[in-house]
Amino acid sequence: MRPDGRLGVVALVDRLVHGGAERLAADIATRLDPERFASTLCVSRWSDPGHAAAPEAPERLRTAAEAAGVRFLGLARRGRWDLAAWRPLVRLLRSGEVQVLHGHMFGSNVWAVVLGRLTGIPVVIAHEHSWAFTGDRPRQLVDRHVIGRGSDVVIACSREDRRRMIEVEGIAADRVLFLPNGIVGRSPTPGRDVRRELGIAADALVVGSVGALRAEKRFDVLLRAAAHLVPRWPGLRVVIAGAGAERGALQTLAGDLGLGQRALLLGARDDVPDVLAAIDVAVTCSDFEGSPLSVLEYMEAGLPVVATRVGGLPDLIDDGVHGLLVGRRDPAALARALDVLLGDAPRRRAMGEAGRQRRREQFDFDVMVERLEDLYERLYAGRRGPRTAA
Repeated sequence: MRPDGRLGVVALVDRLVHGGAERLAADIATRLDPERFASTLCVSRWSDPGHAAAPEAPERLRTAAEAAGVRFLGLARRGRWDLAAWRPLVRLLRSGEVQVLHGHMFGSNVWAVVLGRLTGIPVVIAHEHSWAFTGDRPRQLVDRHVIGRGSDVVIACSREDRRRMIEVEGIAADRVLFLPNGIVGRSPTPGRDVRRELGIAADALVVGSVGALRAEKRFDVLLRAAAHLVPRWPGLRVVIAGAGAERGALQTLAGDLGLGQRALLLGARDDVPDVLAAIDVAVTCSDFEGSPLSVLEYMEAGLPVVATRVGGLPDLIDDGVHGLLVGRRDPAALARALDVLLGDAPRRRAMGEAGRQRRREQFDFDVMVERLEDLYERLYAGRRGPRTAA
C-alpha cells in the first residue's frame, strides 16, 4: 500500500473515446473514492489523432479526470509491437505506487496481465465489456491461458458473456465475475427541442439509435427496417447519433433505399439525453453486445427498446415488458416489432416507464463503482492467495 494509506489503481485503456467501454473506463477512474484510492488513467494510444469519434472528446474527458484528482498518463503507442511506448507505464508500475492494474477490453487486458505480472503488481484485473470471440483459435488461447490465468479476476458485463467465457473459451469459472454496467442518469436540457432543431415535425414518429458506427452495430439493418415501414408510416424519421467508419456506407444505403431526409445521421453527440427526448422508440440491432451503455441511456430516457436477442441484451430488456426482442440481421422482424410499438402509444409509455424503473433499481453507476472498490480492496487484502469470483 502507498505511504498515504490509499491503494494506487491504474485503469488501462487503449483509446479514450471510441465507444461506451472506453468512456466507462474513464468514468470509473474518475469516480473512485479519493480518500481510499489514488487513481491513474493510462491511455496507451493517446497520441493517435484518429482515435476519437469526436476530436474534442478525449481532451474533455482528460480535463474532467484531472479535475477530479486523477493522474493522467498518455502514451504514444503506434502499433501492436511498439514496446518502447510502454516505458512510462512500466516506470510507474515499478515505483511502488500501484497496487491494482485494471485493464479494459481485450488488447489492454493482455498488456495489463503481461506488464502487471512482470512488474509485480499485486492485483491485475481484466475487464471485458463485450464478448466478441468468433472462433479464432489464437484468441481463445490468449483469453484462456494469458488473460484467464494471469489475472486475478476477469470481469464480464453480462451473465451470457460470463457463461461463454467459461463454456466456450475455457476460462476457469472461479476467475470470471459478472459485474453489471451502470450509468449516471442525465436529464435533457430544460426547454430544448431537438426535433425543431432537426426539422422534424412535433407529431412525427421517430425511431433512433446511438452508438459508434461500426460494422457489428448493424445500423444497416435499422435503415432496411425503416424502408419496410415507410409505406405504412410515411412521416417516419430515423435518427442515428454516432460517428465511425461506417458513416459513408450508411449514407449511401439510405439513399439507395429511398429514405432521403427521413434518415438523419447526426455524427458524434455529447447531448444524448436531448437527442433521446426527440425519439419515440429506441433501437439496438447489433450482432453482439455485452451490456451497452446506450441501452441503459434509452431506459433512463423512458423509451421502449427494440433490440436483438444477443449477448447481455436479454438481461436488460424483458421481451414484452421493457421493449421487444428480435433476431439479429432480420430487417423484416425489426420492422414488425417497430410497427407494433409505433401504432401503440400507451404501450410505448408503459414499456418506457418500466425500463426507467429497472435502470434506476439495477444499473446505477455509483453501485457499480462501489462494487469495484470493494473488489479492489478484497483482492489486495488476499493478494497471492486463492482467487475467487465472489
